[in-house]
Amino acid sequence: MRWQRWIMMAAATLGVFSWAPCAAWPAALGDRRPNIILIITDDQRWDALGCMGNSIIHTPNIDRLAADGAVFTNMFCTTSICATSRASFLTGQYARRHGIHDFRTPLTPEQFARTFPVVLRKMGYRTGMVGKWGLGGRLPKDAYDEFYGFSGQGRYFPKGKKGQPGEHLTEKLAANVMKFLDGCSPDQPFLLQYYTKAAHCQDGDPWPFQPDPRYNQLFTDITIPMPKTATEAHFRALPQFLQTSEGRVRWKIRFATPEMFQKSVKDYYRLIAGIDDVVGQIMKKLKEKGVADNTVIIYTSDNGFFLGEHGLAGKWFMFEESIRLPLVIYDPRLPASRRGVRIPEIVLSIDIAPTIFELAGAPIPDDVQGQSLRPLLCGEPVSWRTEFFYEHLFKHPRIPQTEGVRTERWKYTRYISIDPVYEDLFDLERDPFEEHNLARDSRYADKLNEMRAKWKSWRERVK
Repeated sequence: MRWQRWIMMAAATLGVFSWAPCAAWPAALGDRRPNIILIITDDQRWDALGCMGNSIIHTPNIDRLAADGAVFTNMFCTTSICATSRASFLTGQYARRHGIHDFRTPLTPEQFARTFPVVLRKMGYRTGMVGKWGLGGRLPKDAYDEFYGFSGQGRYFPKGKKGQPGEHLTEKLAANVMKFLDGCSPDQPFLLQYYTKAAHCQDGDPWPFQPDPRYNQLFTDITIPMPKTATEAHFRALPQFLQTSEGRVRWKIRFATPEMFQKSVKDYYRLIAGIDDVVGQIMKKLKEKGVADNTVIIYTSDNGFFLGEHGLAGKWFMFEESIRLPLVIYDPRLPASRRGVRIPEIVLSIDIAPTIFELAGAPIPDDVQGQSLRPLLCGEPVSWRTEFFYEHLFKHPRIPQTEGVRTERWKYTRYISIDPVYEDLFDLERDPFEEHNLARDSRYADKLNEMRAKWKSWRERVK
């Protein structure tokens, strides 16, 4: 099969393709391939980290990674829903190419064989998966050296004893992370995918965000400011189909009153504080194992999340709160001049797979649509994207299907399942909170037509 020949070529040419982080950086580590830890949180929006300017949330360990690594300030998912986004992370492809639009459909064996965990394992990496798998089909237990993943959403308190110390899922996943790392050796590179449940809601539960009780005292003396657009006027400015969408249904059980808003946001932040503590444990373990100087950590999320903005909860739609993600990459091999940098270029969920391939010294498959982030990490001159395509084709009676294009300044959203089609056009430079839809303003007719043309072109290109 074609993919098998491709993997054999990758293994045979490993020395040729191995990546030193920057060409000018002395190869102090010789030919050692780096260990790679990919942390994907769930529903964590881009600004829910201290290093992203949030002065309330508690994330000192991730902030330290950022201080010694790189923060990407404009990171986005190409589809804002768990299963589709995770497939894009694995394949480096837009949804229209990989074809995962729901929670039941798995990647085909041929597709999965070309994902980075399978390829890296065949090239000698020890691989592990911990946490929420998120895709349909059978769990790929045999594809990893160690697999501690689960289907579906999981429960924060698996034994049903809500609020009991020692029973939280974040703690249990952390134990599995440590178990995998304990089994690693400096003589063999490893890849670990650590996919948290936090900070996802416990769907269908009257207590939506369920942190470990050890964090209950965080933020008790703080009042979380309400978002600028979390007003009745902003909600009424939405089209009727968004006012009756699933985003509004879930808003009613999470943010409908000031008391609910404070409780939900504080618990959401507490869940992220729990993840941050696991990051601290990981860093400590890497030092104990003597591999901290050769382990790259990539920290991001599968999609964003509304915390009441526009009177909504959830994700799905193309507003910034839904599609914009955190991304911190810590590579201890980078030179001092590339530590603590903030990188403003538009980067995407589909860029993570090619970055991991290049880190490991593997050729990037020709069906990957993302770009390796190496030149941005190294500060090299590079022609980079200035726009991207967004698509959300999940079928749900209260979640309209959307497509669109976001440039550095403009955002065009097309609700393709609405008849007639409804369009948004936002000037993000003048209107960063997306309060003024210009699609029906005749003064912006030329810009609207320009963005429509971009959408049509992108739609064909991503197939």
